[in-house]
Amino acid sequence: MKDNGITLVELLVAVSIVSVLAIALGFEFRAWIGGYRVESQMRELHLDLMDARVRAILRKRVHFVSLSQTHYTVQEDIYPWPDGDQCLTASDSNRPAGYNDPIPIMKRHLDLTLPITWNNIRVRHVKFTTRGFSRTNRTICANTTYDADYDCIAISAGRIRLGKLKKKIPDGGICNAANCVKK
Repeated sequence: MKDNGITLVELLVAVSIVSVLAIALGFEFRAWIGGYRVESQMRELHLDLMDARVRAILRKRVHFVSLSQTHYTVQEDIYPWPDGDQCLTASDSNRPAGYNDPIPIMKRHLDLTLPITWNNIRVRHVKFTTRGFSRTNRTICANTTYDADYDCIAISAGRIRLGKLKKKIPDGGICNAANCVKK
């Protein structure tokens, strides 16, 4: 018998093995992408929290980060001009006389498929004093089942750190500093 190539059975076996591997890798890839998106969103929020803290120190004005499940806003206390009143009010969104810079408001939208939650959800603001300290301890968590390296942020008086939830929120975990461990 001459060896002229591969048989139909060999071809079917090879195609079925490749198909099974492609399907398995497709599911793994989807989970990896989901984890990457969660981590990317948490890192961006962490960066903006750190930026608000540094700006509060450099500009000697209180800064607020307002949280929502769909977006967050970083805002500087500018009313009454020039020193503010240490409170977040609607007037902080208006340009006072003598203030020539753009209104210091930054609004970022979150991925709607990757919701966040935080402890004490009734209090929506994180306040940074002129010395860069936070008056409240706050933990912000990703409310998803994706496995990301970083899926929570713990805020204390002088520190903002990324962490990983020991138990995911959808699995019955609580969004608090004890569940958000340093990675």
